Amino acid sequence: MQIKNVISVRKQTNSFKNSFHGLKVAFFEEQSFKIQTIMALVVVILMFSFPLHYIERAILVLAIMFVLGLELLNSQIERALDLAEFDHNPKIKDIKDLSTSAVLIAAVGALIVGLFIFIPYLT
Repeated sequence: MQIKNVISVRKQTNSFKNSFHGLKVAFFEEQSFKIQTIMALVVVILMFSFPLHYIERAILVLAIMFVLGLELLNSQIERALDLAEFDHNPKIKDIKDLSTSAVLIAAVGALIVGLFIFIPYLT
């Protein structure tokens, strides 16, 4: 089997291009994603401002990626439901609220993780 048949560089390139386009759309059109990205950049700056262990850095990166990933899923759900919603539908509102609650729980969890990691360096 030739590697050419297994991996299509063109398809991979298009996949990455589409992924980066999605990130661009999220950053410029979704206020929550923009705020969370800015907060993530602050955490990354703090990561390199303190002498954190590599495991602490890895945990922070995972927390950041988890929150941003969930926010992207939340945005997808909201946009899809906006297409389906012809009139105000309380069930659709509940689904959107549940989706946003998942992001809230992840963000609070990430905040707690960040506090556990950074507070010892502040005292």
